[in-house]
Amino acid sequence: MSTITLLPMLKGFVIGAGLIIPIGVQNSYVLSQSIKRNHHLMAATICIVCDFILMSLGVFGGGALINSNSVIAEIITWGGIIFLTVYGFIFFKQFYLANKDDMLKEVKPSTRKAVIFTTLAVTLLNPHAYLDTVVIIGSISGKFADADKMAFLIGTLLASITWFYALSLAAAKMSPWLSQTKVQRGINLLVAMLMWVIAYSLFITL
Repeated sequence: MSTITLLPMLKGFVIGAGLIIPIGVQNSYVLSQSIKRNHHLMAATICIVCDFILMSLGVFGGGALINSNSVIAEIITWGGIIFLTVYGFIFFKQFYLANKDDMLKEVKPSTRKAVIFTTLAVTLLNPHAYLDTVVIIGSISGKFADADKMAFLIGTLLASITWFYALSLAAAKMSPWLSQTKVQRGINLLVAMLMWVIAYSLFITL
């Protein structure tokens, strides 16, 4: 692999990691499923596949489409607000129930279908995902020659693969400690508050 090709790939990896690693809805959900060891690798894989599709759209011109169509952007934003608000209440309910031994039994592991649906929802109904992957990645890729765009895209994908599998496997390994009632309550409350804050930040932009 030539230095010319390797450089845009490294830039893609660094930029992709910088956009993916900060705590967000995707990371919070993968973390929560990994602690439960409940289809966590599948959730991570879905996030990676969605990232690849959205990043590819950005690199090959999808960012310009979203920026030029306010209706699409507003529909995505409202969908994100509604989903994040509702799902924030679900995590807050788990935070509340975890303090009651007799009610804790009611919180059952999510089914495979539920994990697939929720992972897709936290990704595709989150406007920040489109901003990071489609708009920002797409804008940066425009600075590269056509021959280097694919290398840049591969770099961003490698960042997504590395992060989501590392997060999933590390959290699952630390599950005995992270699944303690006090720690789990703190994580559930943090995720709920994070989702509500993001939902509010989206609302005030409308």
